Amino acid sequence: MDFFNGILSIHGVSFLMLSVITIAALGYILGRITIKGISLGTAGVFIVALIYGCIFYKYLSAEINTDFVGNALKIVDNLGLILFVTAVGFIAGPNFFGNFKKNFKSYVILAIIIILSGGLSCAGCIMVGRNFTDLDSEEFTAMLTGILSGALTSTPGFSAAKDAVGSDHLQSIVSVGYAIAYIFGVIGVVLFVQIIPKLTKADMAKERELLAPTAKKETREKKMFKLIEMDSFGIMPFALAAFFGIIIGSFKFGNFSLSTTGGCLLVSLIFGHFGRIGKFSIMPKDSTLKVFRELGLMFFLIGAGVSGGAKFVQYFDAVYFVYGMIMTIVPMIIGYLFAKYVLKLSLLNNLGSITGGMTSTPALGTLISTAGTENVASAYAATYPVALISVVLVSQFLIILFK
Repeated sequence: MDFFNGILSIHGVSFLMLSVITIAALGYILGRITIKGISLGTAGVFIVALIYGCIFYKYLSAEINTDFVGNALKIVDNLGLILFVTAVGFIAGPNFFGNFKKNFKSYVILAIIIILSGGLSCAGCIMVGRNFTDLDSEEFTAMLTGILSGALTSTPGFSAAKDAVGSDHLQSIVSVGYAIAYIFGVIGVVLFVQIIPKLTKADMAKERELLAPTAKKETREKKMFKLIEMDSFGIMPFALAAFFGIIIGSFKFGNFSLSTTGGCLLVSLIFGHFGRIGKFSIMPKDSTLKVFRELGLMFFLIGAGVSGGAKFVQYFDAVYFVYGMIMTIVPMIIGYLFAKYVLKLSLLNNLGSITGGMTSTPALGTLISTAGTENVASAYAATYPVALISVVLVSQFLIILFK
């Protein structure tokens, strides 16, 4: 693009980089706006990215090869996901296994209930909606299954649904459904974890105390050792965990794999739990983890938002958005009530589990800010793997059942 008679000329990769930086700046401004104590936070970046994708994606494609733009956004998306999830794993690691052992059954049951609620909501929407659509049975099932994976912000569920439908035509329909529902899938959970503490008038200081004992014990134990650090920021062990995480996530068993997200989370949890190998520290600095967590979440939302915005206007139908809202809201409410009244989980354990059960990385970032403690990441990390496997299985089952 040329401005001022060609004096200012921004083209190619420079235009792409400028786009990413501009989206980040405007997104944080939007996320800062607070209404009655509720704000979008980092999810504001996602909204700006969607709008940018709707308006400017065609200009990006004109400036740069379309395939290159798509791949570049995937790189931004995946790099962000790796940074965010690996940081979360390290943060949760010291408290994860003790917390998981204490609440093992609760986390597993809650994750399954959340995903099953979403699956049943999807099945209900398919059974009712197929009587009021111009799409044939296979196309409508593909659309609704894509909506389910978007409503749960589940990339593995999205991939599994695409594999299960088979043809390129049906795969494109799955992608459309995912893009439409992903918007509320992100925003809905982000708002939920802020609204619930206000509705319940929770005493956050008291809620944080319920998570604190394990963390204090771990801190005392680590102070006993004088460890050798590989670098002053801990970037080397962070990169090492991400390296092994990507490899482990790339193994496939049939149609299932942990994916990059699951692999990086698993390895960083283990690194964070042990914290050292012999006399060598494998735990990054807290400041490094906080920066990588926020930076990763920002990149992830930009990559996903611009890509989704590019197709959003073309395929949007209000009824599909409503279906997505149902598949996001119903599992959250059922999961929250079940955790509170049946499993008797504390509020922050409850909400942390909801973000993991909904596989919502943006909501975890918001919850950490809302709760004022990063210990909620343990609950997220505990429910996430179970939800990851469950949503893959449910997506495939729905396609087989309604095909």
